[in-house]
Amino acid sequence: CAQAAEAPRMSESVPFLQYPEQLDGWVGGEKGFDPLQCTDALPVYMTREAELKHGRVCMLATVGWIATDLGARFPGDLFQNVSTVEAHNKMVEAGIMGPFLATIAVYEVYGGWLCFQGWEGNINREAGDFFLGKNFLPKDKDQARSMRLKELENSRLAMLAFSGIA
Repeated sequence: CAQAAEAPRMSESVPFLQYPEQLDGWVGGEKGFDPLQCTDALPVYMTREAELKHGRVCMLATVGWIATDLGARFPGDLFQNVSTVEAHNKMVEAGIMGPFLATIAVYEVYGGWLCFQGWEGNINREAGDFFLGKNFLPKDKDQARSMRLKELENSRLAMLAFSGIA
């Protein structure tokens, strides 16, 4: 008598794909969202780090783009009457983007260093934690996990939203 093969566990978020077992224990992992199967090739820690970084940038970019389109401007003549599409090039021409570039470079180098520590297995922090936001999380572990899941889902939404705007 042949035993029936047990059906593989399917992803909740992408029901036609198998559940990626590597996501067990990660915030949002219970939904099994890895449609490109990145975690088959890379550590979950690294992919989550990248997902959070790009998601946070897109959340800020989406809000900034919409606010600019609605008329929000920094004070000063330089910032007035500049469309969202023209803003980057106008600010580069004015020399304002240098400090932003320097700040971003510092965070990228720091983030890369932290990420490669995770690659080697020397993980002493959660993916995406730059030691700035623990005070903003609820003290209750379940509520903190819920907030992390909301950030992850909103990050994914913002990445899609900004790709549609720009």
